[in-house]
Amino acid sequence: MPKQNFKVCLCWRRIFKTRVVEPPPDVKNAFNHFSQSGTMTVDDLLTFLIEHQGENNATKEDAQAIFDSLKHLNIFHRRGLHLEAFFRYLLGDHNLAHPPSSKVHHDMTAPLAHYFLFTGHNSYLTGNQVISASSVEPIKDALLRGVRVIELDLWPNSKGDDVEIRHGGTLTSPVDLQKCLQAIKENAFHASEYPVVITFEDHLNPNLQKKVAKMVTETFGDMLYWSETENMQQFPSPESLKKRILISTKPPKEYLGENRGDVSETESGRRNPSDVGEHFPDEDEENTVVQYRQLIAIHAGKLKGGLENWLSDDPMKVRRLSLSEQELENAIRTYATKIVRFTQRNLLRVYPKGTRLDSSNYNPFVGWMHGAQMVAFNMQGYGKYLWIMQGMFKANGGCGYVKKPDFLLRRGENDEVFNPSAPLEVKTVMRVKVILGEGWHQDFHHTAFDRYSPPDFYTKIGIAGVPEDKDVKQTAIIEDEWLPVWDQDFEFLIRVPELAVLRIQVLEYDTTGRPDFGGQTSLPVSELRTGIRTVPLCDKKGNKYKHVRLLLSINFGRPYDL
Repeated sequence: MPKQNFKVCLCWRRIFKTRVVEPPPDVKNAFNHFSQSGTMTVDDLLTFLIEHQGENNATKEDAQAIFDSLKHLNIFHRRGLHLEAFFRYLLGDHNLAHPPSSKVHHDMTAPLAHYFLFTGHNSYLTGNQVISASSVEPIKDALLRGVRVIELDLWPNSKGDDVEIRHGGTLTSPVDLQKCLQAIKENAFHASEYPVVITFEDHLNPNLQKKVAKMVTETFGDMLYWSETENMQQFPSPESLKKRILISTKPPKEYLGENRGDVSETESGRRNPSDVGEHFPDEDEENTVVQYRQLIAIHAGKLKGGLENWLSDDPMKVRRLSLSEQELENAIRTYATKIVRFTQRNLLRVYPKGTRLDSSNYNPFVGWMHGAQMVAFNMQGYGKYLWIMQGMFKANGGCGYVKKPDFLLRRGENDEVFNPSAPLEVKTVMRVKVILGEGWHQDFHHTAFDRYSPPDFYTKIGIAGVPEDKDVKQTAIIEDEWLPVWDQDFEFLIRVPELAVLRIQVLEYDTTGRPDFGGQTSLPVSELRTGIRTVPLCDKKGNKYKHVRLLLSINFGRPYDL
């Protein structure tokens, strides 16, 4: 049996025996139940897939494909799977709790307002909101991860003759608009063929708006979606907009004397320079307004007045409204159902409050539970809420669009809508057994967690969702072990499974009190596969480790089964 040496000092080493993980009782019991005389045939495996794993549509071809995937192993036997081969299959990529290759399966023919969109905030920033550099790289990375809404802040350059992207009023460095547009064009549809929305926060005068109009049309060409009418009664569907780019921003100031009642303040509260003071345009400026306005597929803006006016639902026209996370939290105290009603036809974008200078994020479920489609996140960092966001948008094939639950879209006989403040009943009970973990000794140096001994791993597992569903549990700490076996059961009561996300984080106990990071993942509860399943873990940025994974047993039951 191999051994690991940990050097404590010049004359003393600690030696630990390493072992190969053995099939745990759950695996042995399943194998013995579905195999015959210690061998599992293709037919036996198919029965296991249907009866134990809940794969009711599994075919003999599926079982054969699993057999074929194991043929390179020395433990494979032509007559069938022995216990060890069956165990390796359960830990392999053919048995994922949430397969990344799952296809788009939501109805994609409804209006855009019926979907949650994977949305970025200040998509060009590489770090914090104050002094970090602006670059095309965060834009590329976001698109390749499936983000479908990119935000660009448009500002005049120092000479006032060109357009640059930067976070105004800060020390962030700028990046050229043309480079950003080109990066979007080249990377928009690698991860998903569904539409990309570019939201402009516009601080430009009419002449620079004209320049933007020319750049956008020349860069995107036929990819750009042009609305046939300015006042759409409903948004088009993601299906009809495949591989199209949509521009969303506030319409430029009307120079023809029409008072539309639009408020021209930007997200940060600074007033658009082009709207300050009285101005009498010449003919060229009036033409510029038309050219720029024609770009806008999704019109944004707040009506004059307070929240109640902002949330007005015009049956003749749909639009996008932006609220900060604080504005939303204040609004739901009085206007919760009005927000739900507004978001059944219109788009609501929520963005981080201005004090999040470190590019941190906020609880996305506040927005989602009220129907907000664009919950805008800073994508350049990491942390609990960003991991939840990534987990949510692993749903529906990772296409960046998740259909909103029916309860957010329904209207009752008296035109009533869902009330997010009303009590919720438990819909399902999720039972999870954390069986074991493996792969750290392959993906980490043997002193990565502790200089003097193997790691002491434990797992935190829980549900992120509406407040009533939030729950976190923890396994025991397994000391001095690269291959921890926990074999612990946990139970979660879930009221809104459509919005629930399973959060998993493995940590290494440290006597200093600050645990070391051992991997994480978040997965949409609504798409989890039942049975004994493997769950690959990711690093802090959401990149999957090559070998680190957990083995879980997952089952769902009805509340009255308690």
